[in-house]
Amino acid sequence: MPVAVITGASKGLGRALAATLAGRGWDLVVDARSSGPLEAAARELRASGARVVALPGDVADGGHRRELVAAAHGLGGLDLLVNNASALGAAPLVRLAEHPLTGLRDALEVNVVAPLGLVQEALPLLRKSRFGSPPSGSAVDDDSSPYIGTESDGHIGTGGALLHISSDAAVEAYATWGGYGASKAALDQLSAVLAEEEPGLRVWWVDPGDMRTDLYAAAVPTDDDSGRPLPETVVPALLDLLDRRAASGRYRATDLAADLPAGPAAPADASQAAPERAR
Repeated sequence: MPVAVITGASKGLGRALAATLAGRGWDLVVDARSSGPLEAAARELRASGARVVALPGDVADGGHRRELVAAAHGLGGLDLLVNNASALGAAPLVRLAEHPLTGLRDALEVNVVAPLGLVQEALPLLRKSRFGSPPSGSAVDDDSSPYIGTESDGHIGTGGALLHISSDAAVEAYATWGGYGASKAALDQLSAVLAEEEPGLRVWWVDPGDMRTDLYAAAVPTDDDSGRPLPETVVPALLDLLDRRAASGRYRATDLAADLPAGPAAPADASQAAPERAR
């Protein structure tokens, strides 16, 4: 069975993605800072028959990151690493003139340093994954094929995948979102460089769009978010990347959803659903 590590999986998008992968037969390593909500989520995931290791902890802690990767190794390897856990840096959000520098450091630590640290721990397993192998019956006959092979540590494989949850605040200027947006912009750039340096892996950094989450409620508590989509509505777009082993790049969930058969008509410019490199 394929194995995924998902951070921030006790609620929101992380939990929704974990539930769907468990239903598809994936085994999971999940984490969150609070043990109670994490174990509740793990019980639901196990009910689908998945093997689930739930490890409460802080992704900013190097020891915790090593535990997550060791747990994946115990399940047989690692095919997908989802860096989903995030920190706002200030809650509620404030203008940069008032932004606490300690909060900005926390956002950078959780949103940038921790994901890279987890990637560094996970790379040996990801490089040996067979996740990127062509689906059964697929033909690989030219250089344009998305199924890329590399040689690493004597192993010739097709590599696993990295999924980094970004934000439109990484590429757009919104008042009060400066600290959080700067951290996500840094994550985008790290992802883009990883895609260049690790051509045998898939590296996706995805703007999920507006969602009704606790993170958004903490960021802007005065805003009525009742009309915002639930995180579950974003999962099909993420699964699309997995199912077609999409090329490494920056994607917007709304563009991916527009091209799904069950969704609305595709946009006139089909290139909108192509990878968008961070800028």
